[in-house]
Amino acid sequence: MCNLYAMRRTQTEIVALTRVLLQKVNQAELPGIFPDYAAPIVRQSAEGERELVQARWGMPSPQFALEGKKTDPGVTNIRNTKSPHWRRWLGTEHRCLVPFTSFSEFNKAEGGDIWFALAEDRPLAVFAGIWTSWTSVRKLKEGEVTTDLFGFLTTEPNAEVGAIHPKAMPVILTTEAERETWLNAPWPEASALQKPLPDGALQIVARGGKRDDG
Repeated sequence: MCNLYAMRRTQTEIVALTRVLLQKVNQAELPGIFPDYAAPIVRQSAEGERELVQARWGMPSPQFALEGKKTDPGVTNIRNTKSPHWRRWLGTEHRCLVPFTSFSEFNKAEGGDIWFALAEDRPLAVFAGIWTSWTSVRKLKEGEVTTDLFGFLTTEPNAEVGAIHPKAMPVILTTEAERETWLNAPWPEASALQKPLPDGALQIVARGGKRDDG
């Protein structure tokens, strides 16, 4: 499960990669993004224009997971897209791109947080995400709030990630064609993107820290 990632590129670079038309945030670099943090996503607006906004990381939890609890911290990673809970958010109106430069998988025996990127210089890429506007209690001190939430899809790991975390890795989109398919294609076509990167596509760029300052 990926519960920590970094986004160390400028807003200008995000806009260029994802073809954003509307910029609704002034986005700074984020060396450590944790669950429930606000982070940038790229989505289609109600008017059909591509926009850069911020949302909180963690989609609404399934009802069974909330029994006996006063708060819903959210679900960061989505694997079972056949679940009725997630199917409602798989249409194009709820899909988004989640910019990142590196992500972490935790393995105590290997030194804690192990950071992966597409290359040593941490090029910008995106996770295949979904988002929704939701009313819930995220934290007791906040009370009930209505806010935009996001999470991203996971899949079986490739060789590099599997050596550290054998259960899953994020779904990463590396080409313009993949990004366009994720944002615009019918679900049967877009669902084919829920697959690991080829073996050798990632490398370990840092170990042990809760931030990737590289």
